[in-house]
Amino acid sequence: MNKTILITGGAGFIGSHVVREFVLKYPEYRIVNLDALTYAGNLENLKDIEHLHNYTFVKGDITDQHAVLAIFQEYQPDGIVHLAAESHVDRSIVDPMAFVMTNVIGTVNLLNAARIIWKDNFEGKRFHHVSTDEVFGALGNEGYFTEETKYDPHSPYSASKASSDHFVRAYHDTYGLPIVLTNCSNNYGPNHFPEKLIPLCIHNILNNKALPVYGDGKYTRDWLYVIDHAKAIDLVFHEGKNGDSYNVGGFNEWQNIDLIKELCKQMDEKLDRAKGSSAQLITFVKDRPGHDLRYAIDATKINKELGWKPSVTFEEGLSLTIDWFLSNQEWLEHVTSGDYKKYYDNQYKDA
Repeated sequence: MNKTILITGGAGFIGSHVVREFVLKYPEYRIVNLDALTYAGNLENLKDIEHLHNYTFVKGDITDQHAVLAIFQEYQPDGIVHLAAESHVDRSIVDPMAFVMTNVIGTVNLLNAARIIWKDNFEGKRFHHVSTDEVFGALGNEGYFTEETKYDPHSPYSASKASSDHFVRAYHDTYGLPIVLTNCSNNYGPNHFPEKLIPLCIHNILNNKALPVYGDGKYTRDWLYVIDHAKAIDLVFHEGKNGDSYNVGGFNEWQNIDLIKELCKQMDEKLDRAKGSSAQLITFVKDRPGHDLRYAIDATKINKELGWKPSVTFEEGLSLTIDWFLSNQEWLEHVTSGDYKKYYDNQYKDA
């Protein structure tokens, strides 16, 4: 193995696709997947590659600085792709400290371990921090987030991610740590945990449950197919400019209510249900605090400098996503039991 790459959060939604991308594309790399296996981490996401010779799973919590350093000392990674994070805005409102611990303290633990192991010999090394467009705050009806947009986080989640971004840049500026950052828009696709909008609605339509929509449903998001995101991370990790950041977006702006109606239409067709039957499940619920009106990513830089662009339209990606969930309903049932059910019942009690 000519390189060892440590991927944190690699059993989660985005992380599992990134791990698969690296393991299959770079058989000469040793890929070490570090994950705490919290509610959203699921090793079933990686069953198809767990037997491969260049893949290793390590259970560990990035908030434990001693455990993190021990893992770095054992595996001596040449690169880190840092995806481990608490990522759900609603949960951050209920328990902000959990987000501070994982997203801020956890990130600093990784940065410190990288400094210690690399001992200022940074040639051939790279720390890739994966972040979110939510650090930029909210947009009006026009305009886009660029790499130059000032940070303006509005939720405990986005504030914790903004802080982690600043620490990563500070370690580059202060210690010379070789870093790149990516800030992405909303991801969707296979293996998505059903606390998020699209898999939540797929699951609820299958079970004839209400489709909860915050407020008037006119919140706008840019949607990025997760496999396209994994390819963008691969590209930035290998070819991005040291110390630079890249916005990754899908060029797919949708209001929540329009997205759900499109999903309902496709579900009715795929399930051979009467037209409009799924849409009858739409239920408007009380808005959440600090809900940003619109996010939209300008991904021109990564396109022009590195040649990346999305491979599918939203309608195409949504169809692929629904097909995956319909073919993997056992997976969906496994992850919607236990603690998640309690969370869902509390979060959407009005639906």
